[in-house]
Amino acid sequence: MTTPNFSIDLTGRTAIVTGASAGLGRRFAGVLAACGAKVACTARRREKLDELVDEITRDGGTAQAFDLDVRDAEQLKAIVPAVSESLGQPDILINNAGIVDAARAVKMSTELIDDVLDTNMRAAYILSCEFARPLIEQKTPGRIVNISSIAGTHYDGGGAALYSTTKAGISRITEALAVEWSRFFINVNAIAPGLFATDMSDGMTSRMGNFYEHFPRQRICQPEQMDSTLLYLLSPASECVTGTIIKVDDGQGPR
Repeated sequence: MTTPNFSIDLTGRTAIVTGASAGLGRRFAGVLAACGAKVACTARRREKLDELVDEITRDGGTAQAFDLDVRDAEQLKAIVPAVSESLGQPDILINNAGIVDAARAVKMSTELIDDVLDTNMRAAYILSCEFARPLIEQKTPGRIVNISSIAGTHYDGGGAALYSTTKAGISRITEALAVEWSRFFINVNAIAPGLFATDMSDGMTSRMGNFYEHFPRQRICQPEQMDSTLLYLLSPASECVTGTIIKVDDGQGPR
């Protein structure tokens, strides 16, 4: 028996990863490069991006840093042509950039509300459209993976109501765009992680203590434990999978 659709070889493909300067985005960029993709690493912190690109290059991969503030629509519109000129037309997009709000709803400033909405939801919608448009024109297939969160499926009332709302929105964006772009062979899927070891989770632990001891497995997941899910959604094995949100939460969330 052969398995012709099982492959993680991304040679010849170009990927954009938002929020690549740290956390899951940094891991995603490295994994895609290790599998042969040319990776556009985007974020606001250029020095962190340069460090990542140097690391990828030393390991034999191909990557380039691009300054990108995802809250700025004009920058979102400009990034796909810029990447295309330098690395080739991108056919993989990882909408990873996001920020968390730890405040209760009535204590959030308008500025913070705008930042969370623009970063977590508006940016992914705009960039997905900018990414898809040239692929549709060129009749070229593509893959989009949005990073949602298990927080988008439930909220316990302890803070971060807007974060939960935006992550639910990301899941719905995933489902809706998957339907609209299905006939163009652009697959749109999402991963909904639980708590993973990142700068964000480190900050939560420093504020709240070892709250993860209340999880069923009493642990925080490691970024590399999401590699296989990401690569599955980009491989030929998932050609018929679109509009799907995969939970990767180690049993942390309610069922």
